[in-house]
Amino acid sequence: MSKFFSWFGTKVGRTTLITVVAVAVVALPLWQPRDIVVTMTFSVAFAIAAIGLTILVGTACQLSLAHGFFVAFGAYGYTVLVGKPTAELIGFSLPPVVAAIGGVFLAGILGLIFSPVAARLQGLYLGLASLALICIGEYFLQNAVFITGGQNGRPVVPFDIFGFVLSGSVPAAQRITIGTLNFDGSARLWIISLIALVIAYIVGERIVKGRPGQALQLIRDNPSAAAAIGVPLQSMKAQVFVLSSMYAGVGGVFMAMITQSVVPQNFNINMSILFLAMIIIGGSGSVAGAILGATIVTFLPAFIDKLGGQKILPFVDPSGLAGISGGTLSNIIFGIALILMLIFEPNGFVGLFRRLRARTASPTK
Repeated sequence: MSKFFSWFGTKVGRTTLITVVAVAVVALPLWQPRDIVVTMTFSVAFAIAAIGLTILVGTACQLSLAHGFFVAFGAYGYTVLVGKPTAELIGFSLPPVVAAIGGVFLAGILGLIFSPVAARLQGLYLGLASLALICIGEYFLQNAVFITGGQNGRPVVPFDIFGFVLSGSVPAAQRITIGTLNFDGSARLWIISLIALVIAYIVGERIVKGRPGQALQLIRDNPSAAAAIGVPLQSMKAQVFVLSSMYAGVGGVFMAMITQSVVPQNFNINMSILFLAMIIIGGSGSVAGAILGATIVTFLPAFIDKLGGQKILPFVDPSGLAGISGGTLSNIIFGIALILMLIFEPNGFVGLFRRLRARTASPTK
């Protein structure tokens, strides 16, 4: 048995373990009910956006309450660029891949426009300034009906590559069935979102642990020392804000693909607060923590609703009519968790795991 475990310490063993885990992560959810696959894809979209926020807030210490604003414009940017024009709505009928890239760049451009403010303000002042973006965004989404569809929103054209549909409803000629698995649009989008998450994770890790991350941490901890060694303070702050906005845009594009329709009510201040909850619960400044926090925040409401539906939690009613809903109860839990994390473990679950691992690794006397 000891030889078996020691084998995982070798390079071949680690590679094999990573491969098996990766295949399981990709394949196993595909045999789950469609609603679970959709929820998991949502968690991936949130995780991508949360990575951008954790770089901005955790690494650069630039508080932003407008992350939901950039997610919204990533979602609407893709929807408008890929959409077909009608009598009520404008659309550009661009190929979905081009539209997806355009949605990300639109969020980045908006971040670039706001970046001079982000470069000059910090902490609570930047948070309050970014809050204005939410107010502007909500007004625009509600009233620019020819773009957003107003209260009713607008449908999203399914994502495809050279005519092969990868989200939404799949034509009969393109359906793929493997045993009991119907490889429908939700399953295909799940795989695409995982690929995007891996890329987002690798880029985020290189930024946080590389020279840009070191420069941002120095700006955070000692701006005078950073300026003394030639680090361009305002330029770095502006660049990280644009990067964070583009991460949010990627998350927004995937949200539009998942929901297949976008409505303004989904992109309010609550979304920005949830993103802050994700990175604080998972571990501010940690890319892995952002993914963990997004997973917890996404799945907890659905998990509580399921327990309520099975009468395991009798005071929970998924509809919210005969009791508290899973979403409301989860928000209460998030609030309590945020307070406890900020008091006892500011580095979130990632910090807690590191502490437990250090205790386990240290020799006992």
